Amino acid sequence: MTSIRLRLLKWLVAPILVFNLLAASLTYLLAWTPAQLAFDQGLLDAAAGLAARLRPGSPAMGLELPAVHALGAAAPDASWFVVRAADGRVLAGDPAFPRRTAGEPVRDARMHGQPVRIASLLVPGASGPVEVGVARTLSQRHQVRSAIVRALVLLEVLFSLALVGLVWFSVGNGLAPLARLRARLDARGSHDLAPLDDSAMPREIAPLVSAFNALLGRIAAGARAQDDFRANVAHQLRTPLAGLRLQLEWLAGRHRDDPETVRTVELLLQANERMIRQANQLLSLERAGPDRFEQAALVPLDLSALVAEAAQGFVEQALRKDIDLGFELSPTQLRGERHMLRDLVDNLVDNALRYTPSQGTVTVHCQPTPDGVLFAVEDSGPGIPLEKRGRVFQRFVRLDQHSQGSGLGLAIVREIAAAHGAQVELGDGLANGAGGWGLRVALRFPAL
Repeated sequence: MTSIRLRLLKWLVAPILVFNLLAASLTYLLAWTPAQLAFDQGLLDAAAGLAARLRPGSPAMGLELPAVHALGAAAPDASWFVVRAADGRVLAGDPAFPRRTAGEPVRDARMHGQPVRIASLLVPGASGPVEVGVARTLSQRHQVRSAIVRALVLLEVLFSLALVGLVWFSVGNGLAPLARLRARLDARGSHDLAPLDDSAMPREIAPLVSAFNALLGRIAAGARAQDDFRANVAHQLRTPLAGLRLQLEWLAGRHRDDPETVRTVELLLQANERMIRQANQLLSLERAGPDRFEQAALVPLDLSALVAEAAQGFVEQALRKDIDLGFELSPTQLRGERHMLRDLVDNLVDNALRYTPSQGTVTVHCQPTPDGVLFAVEDSGPGIPLEKRGRVFQRFVRLDQHSQGSGLGLAIVREIAAAHGAQVELGDGLANGAGGWGLRVALRFPAL
């Protein structure tokens, strides 16, 4: 995965460093070349001063001694001189002094095993031109050059760090709108499909935000179409299924003397009941959707009273299966949506009664706790293995092929619990007499 920040830094910092390197090289040349010329001019001035001290009337072109002593005092470097006649005779100075090269008044050479810089002049003499030369070691030049290099390196390092820091800050400031956009997206809920506000976005990011808003619009339209389809299917199925049930019951009444017909009608009634339950669950799932729930108002209500209202239907269902159904209800106050909480209670108690075998036990608890409200349904059914408890909240998931239902009950419970800020816990229930423990589904609602 590439990074825009790294790409910008690479394309900005690298040219800056190269430019600084070129600028440092040019600065070095501009600083060292005049210094080199100044040193060479100093040598030429020393040679000219030495030539001015010659005694032209003397046959040997001798030097005045004060000039010889002044030559070594001009600089901290070791110095040598020579006065050489046209025939090569050394009239004064060091005999090891290199001979003058034509066309090179200042040149590099070596004397006494040391590198030196030589300046030489030709002055007229009685028997021809006389060479006057001065040589100095390079220690002072090296010191000056080292000082220039140290100063340039320090300045370039400081400038480079300052420029890199400025570029880093500028890139970070330029990418800040993207960071703010990411923070706004991270703060959204998973079902928030509202368009992003692009009024304060930079011109370069505005097309991206517009495209993203268009995508959110298409996703929202698709989600609404799915919700509408599910709601329409649930509503449209319930009426004909109820009519079909009446017809089947009438048919069973007319042919009660025909056992085969009665058995067939009973199977059809069971299938019809499952279809009605699935339609009702689809409608409950559609109502529990986050988009729909955000439009519903949470109001204070007593959950235990809501359970008591639905108790009669549960009692009749338990009597048909010979199940001991008990209620332990205490007054509880919470904020919720009545229809959704009724769907939650219906699904949990109905699931417990469906999966608990005959002569089993189902107990419904509703009581206040120090930090909210506890609602729990426990049964003595087969339970759910620990390794499979995480999957049962997924839609249309059943533990095995022989399980009853459509696999929507606990999915609806999870959606409604999330909408109310409640936590769902699965645990062991009541002993079932077969060496196992049933299931306990507990929901902890926040305080009012």
